[in-house]
Order: sequence, then C-alpha cells, then structure tokens
Amino acid sequence: MKIIYMGTPDFAVPPLKALAEAGYEVAAVVTQPDKPKGRGKTLMPTPVKEEALKHGIPVYQPEKVKEISFVEKLREINPDVIIVAAFGQIIPKEILDMPRFGCLNIHASLLPKYRGAAPIQYAVIDGEKESGVTLMRMGTGLDTGDMISKAVVPLADDETGGSLFEKLAQAGARLLTDTLPSVFDGTAVYEKQPEESPTPYAAMITKQMGLLDFGRSAGELERLVRGLNPWPSAYTFLEGKTLKIWKAAVSEKKYGESADALPGTVLLTDKDGIHVCCGNGCLILEEVQLEGKKRMDADAFLRGFQVKTGTRLKDHKE
Repeated sequence: MKIIYMGTPDFAVPPLKALAEAGYEVAAVVTQPDKPKGRGKTLMPTPVKEEALKHGIPVYQPEKVKEISFVEKLREINPDVIIVAAFGQIIPKEILDMPRFGCLNIHASLLPKYRGAAPIQYAVIDGEKESGVTLMRMGTGLDTGDMISKAVVPLADDETGGSLFEKLAQAGARLLTDTLPSVFDGTAVYEKQPEESPTPYAAMITKQMGLLDFGRSAGELERLVRGLNPWPSAYTFLEGKTLKIWKAAVSEKKYGESADALPGTVLLTDKDGIHVCCGNGCLILEEVQLEGKKRMDADAFLRGFQVKTGTRLKDHKE
C-alpha cells in the first residue's frame, strides 16, 4: 500500500518512524516549510522532515496544500491512503477524497472530546483523569470524521503538557500500526461521532493564556501551570519583571488573617516556595524563572532575590 504522510511537529515523528520501521511504503512526506530560528535566522527543518530524510523519503513543503500544482503532484503519486498527524494546514476536500482508503488523522484526544488544535494542553488544564489518541477518517468538518480506533492514556497527578505530548505521540504510533491492517483488509469498523462534543473546542494556545489571574482558584492555576509547561509557560509580574512559573502546588497550610489578603499577595516565603493568595486557596510557586535569569527551584531563587511578605504579584508590567 502506498502511503503519503503529512505532519510537522515532534508529535508526528513517532508515527512516521513506526511506519518506516514496519516496512510500509511511505512514498512521500508532506510537512510545513522550513522556518528561520535563532539570532541568525537560520532556516530549520521541521522534526518530521528530519525523520523523513533519515529514511530516504521524498519531502514536499508547499506553502498551501490547496495549490493546484501540489494537488496534481499528489495525484501523480496516487496514494492508497494519506495519514495526517498535527500537519498544521486545513486539507481541502479534493485531497481528502483522493486516496481509496481516505485520509486518516491521528488526533490527540478521545474523540468526540477536545476537538481542535490543542487537545493535549486542555486535558491537563481541565483536570482530566485520562486522555488518549483517536485514529479517524477525516471529513470536511474539523475533527468530526468517523472514528476507527482509540488508545486510552491515564494522566499522572503531576502530568504536564509536555509529558502528555510525549505519551500520546508514542500511543499514536502504536495505534496507527495496530489499526492499519484492518483498514487495508476492510475489517475496520467506522463509528460516526455525535454532532456535539462533550467538551469545549480546544482552541489554539496563546502566550497570553499563561498570564496567571490569581483571582481564580489555586487548583485551577496549578493545572494551568502544568498544562502550559513547556510552552508557552505560565507567568506573572514581580517588581515589573516577568516571572515564569514552571512548577506549583496547591497549599494545605493555614495562613490565619493573612488569608484575607488580595489575590496575588505573597503570604509567606519558605523552603517550599512562594505562597501566593488566590481567589480560593493558596498557590505555592515551587520552580520559577525571573526575566533574564535561569530556571530554578524557588528556594534557590529566594536566596538571591528577596520577596517580602505582602508583595503583590501583578497581571501587568509596571
């Protein structure tokens, strides 16, 4: 069977590697164009392109997959199936209808939950106990195609967006190679999704989402810190400088009258970290990074930077 694989970030690398190692004929890989990075603006290949080149697979990087010349190139290749994993562009119906086995998408949630661009982060942010991957046949609606198979992945208590990303990438690779034989021999079962998702649409993550609103509960903020680690990371402002929060915990301490302080007020600093009053409860900042400094445990940070009790962390630069 002739396969075209479409993907871009690290999440899409394990499935491609699994296909190549299983001996499938991957006729071409389609990924996003190289992008400039660093101070020198050097053009860097996508992770999927790097993996494809290791296996000697031809790589195509169209600015838009709907370009007529590119669609014709796909027709020339004449794939039996197109497999998509976090590609980053909307695939037009003309391409969806091209392969005889359709376009199969590896989606990083247990559909119909968390349709959208950022299902991994939202699973952590919302406090889900489990997530997973779904292999689906793509339709014209966003993540609304028929489901073929799923793999469930439990979330650890300290799960971050980054750690779940890695788990789901590996789960997606296994699910793909386990399911493809049934797709090709016609025994796969296709299950329609309900029109409505039980969870809100998982919209694209932005840097602004990481700004901590201490008027929210400590539990919500602790999950937000984990969900946005490593990107874009949670942050606040301390004395006019950005303070990134890499790790936090909900406090079990009793703070007496000081617990009536305004949200964002530092109630205590000790070896555990920086204790900050929230709309409900208190959040301990355990691992932080001040603008221009290295990431470090809050205990080490406090030995070099004095944070007085009563200091108020802000939602804006002063």
